[in-house]
Amino acid sequence: MIFLAALPEPSRMGDFLMAFLSIIFEGAPYILIGTIFSGIIDAFLPAKLLDRVLPKSKVLSTLIAGFLGLVFPVCECAVVPVIRRLVQKGLPLSCAVTYMLSAPIMNPIVAISTLTAFKEFEGLSWATAGNATMTIARLSLGYLVAVIVGLVVLRFKPGQVLRASIANKIEAANAEEGHEHAPEANFNGKLVHAMRSSMRDFLDTAMYFAIGVIITSAFNTQINQAILNTVAGNEWLALPSIMGLAMVLSLCSTSDAFIAAPMAAFSMAAKLAFLVFGPMMDIKLLFMYSSVFQRKVVVYLLVGLFVLIGVLATPWMNLIQSFYIKP
Repeated sequence: MIFLAALPEPSRMGDFLMAFLSIIFEGAPYILIGTIFSGIIDAFLPAKLLDRVLPKSKVLSTLIAGFLGLVFPVCECAVVPVIRRLVQKGLPLSCAVTYMLSAPIMNPIVAISTLTAFKEFEGLSWATAGNATMTIARLSLGYLVAVIVGLVVLRFKPGQVLRASIANKIEAANAEEGHEHAPEANFNGKLVHAMRSSMRDFLDTAMYFAIGVIITSAFNTQINQAILNTVAGNEWLALPSIMGLAMVLSLCSTSDAFIAAPMAAFSMAAKLAFLVFGPMMDIKLLFMYSSVFQRKVVVYLLVGLFVLIGVLATPWMNLIQSFYIKP
């Protein structure tokens, strides 16, 4: 005879733990990949190489940085430790912020998942955009918002934006430029250095990530989600409410389109705001950004992105839909 253990009764604490573990298991691998990548950058990327490769014009380099996600696709969980190292290796701050905000949206994986979730593959061809209005609107608005924020950051020095520990490392690297350096370590030495840097970055980033996940899990399991349906029909409340939902849900940018697509109560513009704001600013990112930026900068970034995306979402969606070409 086979004896089956009785399943535990459903409980609010059980739901919370299930939600917490599901987000941890989904996000932790990406953080690990991002921190390993950041360690490799720290050990193997020559200092100031990026500064020499990018155009001398800071505005032009910021515009180019918005497309880096197409070459180095990372999700929002992985990008924070990566840009932390890139800045220390000489990537201009405006380019780093632009890449940080655009990479989770401007990458091929997200484009494919959005096309799939909104069933926009139908009629898609090289000659026509088909009905891929949401995918085009999401990628283009994500790029636009990231570049606008990057251009704003151009006005500030690293010490005004970054945490003191990171800004000091940049200043130290600049002070060492032009001086004689010790002979470079061999490959094994660099590899050990990369792993040690990765370990420090992972522990630092994971702490902030875990705090954000705890808050997200509590919201998802302890608050009645049906409340949102009461505001979805109000055009003044729909956008801010769905953007707030995107922030607390803390979904991965590669899968959030599958959550947004079935939200029939919300307009396409509201769904666009959900898909652009979420990958740029959610609760876990709010804490992860705190490991790189000063607290007041994180607050300004939160408010600025909320207002900018909220204002642009509806006219941008209307503009993209006006270019719609029936296949």
